[in-house]
Amino acid sequence: MSDIQRAAEKYAAYGVDVYKAIETLKNIPISVHCWQGDDVLGFENSGALTGGIQTTGNYPGRARTAEELMADYDFALRLMPGKKRINLHAIYAITDKPVDRDKLEGKHFDKWIEFANERGLGIDFNPTFFSSPMMKDGLSLSSPDENVRQYWVRHGKACRKIAQYIGEKTNGYVLNNIWIPDGYKDVPSDRLSPRLRLKKSLDEILEEKYDRVVDAVESKVFGIGVESYTVGSNEFYQNYAATRGICCLLDNGHYHPTECVSDKIPALLAFYDKVALHVTRGVRWDSDHVVILEDELKEIAKEIVRNDALGKVLIGLDYFDASINRISAWIVGQRSMEKALLYALLLPNDKLRALQDSARFTELMVLQEEVKMLPFGDVWAAYLESCGLTESFYPQVAAYEKDVLAKRK
Repeated sequence: MSDIQRAAEKYAAYGVDVYKAIETLKNIPISVHCWQGDDVLGFENSGALTGGIQTTGNYPGRARTAEELMADYDFALRLMPGKKRINLHAIYAITDKPVDRDKLEGKHFDKWIEFANERGLGIDFNPTFFSSPMMKDGLSLSSPDENVRQYWVRHGKACRKIAQYIGEKTNGYVLNNIWIPDGYKDVPSDRLSPRLRLKKSLDEILEEKYDRVVDAVESKVFGIGVESYTVGSNEFYQNYAATRGICCLLDNGHYHPTECVSDKIPALLAFYDKVALHVTRGVRWDSDHVVILEDELKEIAKEIVRNDALGKVLIGLDYFDASINRISAWIVGQRSMEKALLYALLLPNDKLRALQDSARFTELMVLQEEVKMLPFGDVWAAYLESCGLTESFYPQVAAYEKDVLAKRK
C-alpha cells in the first residue's frame, strides 16, 4: 500500500476524502504578486520606494526590466502547484517612453495580457498611489491640494478602465484594489477632513460601472512615516465598502498585532458577497515577510474552507523580501498558502461544527487535537505529484540563480 493510500484510509476514518480535497485545491486561484521579483520598483525608474513601503536587503539578481521580471516570474510559476493569477501594480506598465500615471491605458499592459493568456492565467490589478513626486506632503487622494487630489483621481479612474480592458482581453474578472499610504507622522489636528476628501475622491473614481471589475479598498493601521494617523483606516473602509457595494480587502499585516484576519473573514462573509485577501507575514509590524505555514495562515484557510467561501474569498499574496533569493520567496509563499488550504480541506469540518453546535466542547477539543497528527505530509506530496512537482525545488532555483541571476550586475 502506498503512502497516499494509507493516508487516505486514516482520513476516511474521520469522514474526509483526500482525493476530493486534492482536486478541489487544484482549482483554487491564488493571485501571485509580481512585485516580489524586483523589490516593488516597477518600470518607471522613479528611484527609491516612498509612501510607507520599505524593502530591505540587497540579495543579487533583482529583475531590472520587464523581460527579466517576466522570465523570473515564469520560472517561479512553473514550480508552484495549483491555479494561479497575476497580480500587477500600475507601475509595471510596459511603455516605449515614460507615461504619467494618470495617462496610463490598457495597451500599456498588453505584454502582460499576452503573457497571461499564453499560460491560462487571470490578472488582478492595483493603482499605484506611492513612490511618486505627485504625492504632496505624503498625501494623494486625501490631499487638500486640489491639483494633487485630481491627479490621483484621474489615476484611479484610468486604472479601473485598464482593469476592464484586461478583463475583456483575458475573458475574466479583475480585482482592482485601492490602497493609499496617506497619513501623518505626528498627531493631526484634523482627522475628519482628510477622510471626507478621500471619500469624495473614491466616489469620483467609482462613478463609472464596469462589468469585469471587482472594486476593493484596503485599509492599514499605520505606515512608515505615518505612524500617528492613517486616512484609510479599517473603520473608514469597512463603512465605505458597505455603503458603496464594493469589496473590502483584508491584508493580514495591516492590523494591530493582537487582531486576527482569520476572525475578520467570517465577520465580513455575513454581509459581503466577496471578500478580498492579501496574505503576508507581519513580524512585529507590517513587515511583509515571506508567507510560511504558521498558525494564523492555517486559521485563515480554515475560515475560507469551513464557511464554503472558496468562491467568495479572493486570495492574493503580498510580500517582498530582498534579503533572500526572490524566486524562492515567491515559491515558498505560494506553496505555504496552498498547504494551509489543503490542511483546511482535510479537516472533518462538518463533524467539528456539529460538536460545537451541540455544546460537546470536550469532544471538540479532543478531535481538534487528534486530526493534527493525521499524515498531512503524505497528502501534500501526492498533490504535488499530481501537479508534476515534488517537495524539492531549491536545486532548480539555485541552478537558475547561477545561470541567470548571478549574471545581472
